[in-house]
Amino acid sequence: MVSGIGCSSRAPGYVDFNTLHTTHGRALPFATGIKLAKPEMTVIVVTGDGDATAIGGNHLIHAARRNLDLTVVLFNNSTYGMTSGQYSPTTPTGAFGTTAPYGNAEQPFDICNLAEAAGATYVARGTTYHAKVLPNLIEKAISNKGFSLVETITQCPIYFGRMNKIGNSVEMMKWQKEHAVTKKQAETMSPEELADKFIIGELCHKTKPDYCELYDRIIEKAQASIK
Repeated sequence: MVSGIGCSSRAPGYVDFNTLHTTHGRALPFATGIKLAKPEMTVIVVTGDGDATAIGGNHLIHAARRNLDLTVVLFNNSTYGMTSGQYSPTTPTGAFGTTAPYGNAEQPFDICNLAEAAGATYVARGTTYHAKVLPNLIEKAISNKGFSLVETITQCPIYFGRMNKIGNSVEMMKWQKEHAVTKKQAETMSPEELADKFIIGELCHKTKPDYCELYDRIIEKAQASIK
C-alpha cells in the first residue's frame, strides 16, 4: 500500500501490508515503480482529492492511460482537510474554503469521469455512509487486471462541514445518504433531479491488456530480434 500526503495517507498505518509513505502528489509514481519492478505484487494506492487531482493530477491521468495494474482508493472530502481547509479541485462551485472565503468560483472535477476518460478499466464510487457497499467495490477493484479507481466520498467536519454549515460527522454522513443514487436509479431521473446528486456503485468495467503485459510483449520482441 502506497500513500502520499493528506488525511487519507494515515490509512497505511492501520493495515498489515508492506507500506510506503511518499511525498505530496507522488504516490502513483512510487506505486508505478513498485509495479514495474515486481509486477506480481498487488499494489494499492490511498490518496486524497488534493493529493491525486491537484499536484498529482498528471500522474493520475497517465497511470489510467497506461492501464497499469494498480488500485487507487481516492478519499474525496472536497477540501484540503489536513492543511486548514483550502479549496481543492473537487470543491463544489460556490462552496467555501479558507482560500475561498466568498465561495469557490471554479468547476469541480468529476473524478470518476476523469479516470474513465483517461483509460481506467474499473471505476466505482462509494461513501463512508455506505460502509457495506464500499469494501465490495474495493475488492472488485483489486481483482481487476488493470488500472482501477474507487472514489470514496468522505466527510471533513472540521473544515468543510463547519465552513459550509453542513454540520458534524453524523450530519455529513446523512447528507451522503440523501444525495447518493445508484446508476439504476439515475437512469430514471431527470437532469433537474440529478443536479445535486452523485452516483454510487460500479460505474465502469472494461477488459483490455494492462501495461505490464504489453511491456512484456515488447521485451519478448526485443529479445527475439537480438537472437
